[in-house]
Amino acid sequence: MNEQTFMKLMRVLPKSALSTAVGMATRVPIPAPVHQAAMRAFAKSYNVDMAEAEHPIEHYPTFAQFFTRALKPGLRPIDPDEKAVVSPVDGRVSQVGYSEHGRCLQAKGIEYTVDELLGDSEAAKPFHGGAWTTIYLSPRDYHRIHSPLAGTITGYAYIPGEFWPVNPASVKNKQALFCVNERLVTYLQTPAGQCAVVKVGATCVSRIKASYEDITTHTGQPGKVHRYQDGYKVEKGGELGRFEMGSTVILLFEPGRVKWDPVMQDEAVLRLGQRIGVLP
Repeated sequence: MNEQTFMKLMRVLPKSALSTAVGMATRVPIPAPVHQAAMRAFAKSYNVDMAEAEHPIEHYPTFAQFFTRALKPGLRPIDPDEKAVVSPVDGRVSQVGYSEHGRCLQAKGIEYTVDELLGDSEAAKPFHGGAWTTIYLSPRDYHRIHSPLAGTITGYAYIPGEFWPVNPASVKNKQALFCVNERLVTYLQTPAGQCAVVKVGATCVSRIKASYEDITTHTGQPGKVHRYQDGYKVEKGGELGRFEMGSTVILLFEPGRVKWDPVMQDEAVLRLGQRIGVLP
């Protein structure tokens, strides 16, 4: 299927309803032989390395629990350098740069603003001109999201939206894709100043769940913005949330506070905990 045909199909596909149905299917307990066969087929099709998982396939009673599986303890060491910014996920660099005039690059010829992404121009102001990167998580990847620096979780924003795919065809053709899709933003205060970790939903990403509070997206609830009075301490590499099916994470930093590491090139493969930037 060429990209134009794919995009035409996506425009008419009931993406939200499909994502809801997929999510319900992944959470329904079914006979063990059936769901274990489905999980093995998925792992084989997407080349999932089950040797990295904390438990074997037989341990997971639902597909959703398999998909959000933890890694074996110690498998992803977190760079201990206090000035190192680390990858919050296993994934692949889609785009990276510095947001001149508050603009980020989605794909060649397509830009979006930090204001649109966060849905709040006041919340976006601190990030104008700062370092940003988009990291794509494929179906084979580990799907928990972690903190790129130690700090304090100061608040969050749940922004309901659509469920367009975040595959290359959509990224290259759908204007402001990451600003249209559903998002859960975690705000942090770190040694690099303010940081926003933007978790972007997609087709068949049934829900995004936070780890620091009982927040779950795509449950029919309205959008919500909340700021904590004291916040929650989080260590570098501490868990922030998880995707129930895969998607994209966008990191935003204040200007002049983070310099990207040379490893941050388009299509570079990243692993949780590896150095991706440094505090000048």
